[in-house]
Amino acid sequence: MTLARPTTHATGLPAYTETFPALPESVRKARRLVALAVSTWGLEYLADDAALITSELATNAVQHTRVANFRVTVVRLQAGRVRVAVIDTRKGTVPEPHLAEPDAEHGRGLAIVAALSHTTGQDPLNWGKRMWADIEDKAPTPVDDESGRDL
Repeated sequence: MTLARPTTHATGLPAYTETFPALPESVRKARRLVALAVSTWGLEYLADDAALITSELATNAVQHTRVANFRVTVVRLQAGRVRVAVIDTRKGTVPEPHLAEPDAEHGRGLAIVAALSHTTGQDPLNWGKRMWADIEDKAPTPVDDESGRDL
């Protein structure tokens, strides 16, 4: 896959964005777009989390919205922080996280997104909605090996 052309987000920040048909095979393409964008910015260590978040949000758009297309945007907010967003045109339906039964095959997507993210949110739009998640560098605080205290 060739990486989509870089753009500037409405905020003036660097971004990549692409519209995909709402088909199951588009989820893989959306995941790859985000992973490549994050890696292009030198944030490879965020690529796996960003790709999984994209997969969960895009899957929701494909399975639950019954729209023709969805749009994926990844924005570099700061040096070690990115926002992944999936936008669709389905109005009035905002997914809510719920507790899945232990043997359920579905229902954990938003919980996974929340677990991997620093912050998540949803923005109602006049023509649909935007589901987003911010991820950032989670580098551990260095610890003094002898005392076990933070340095």
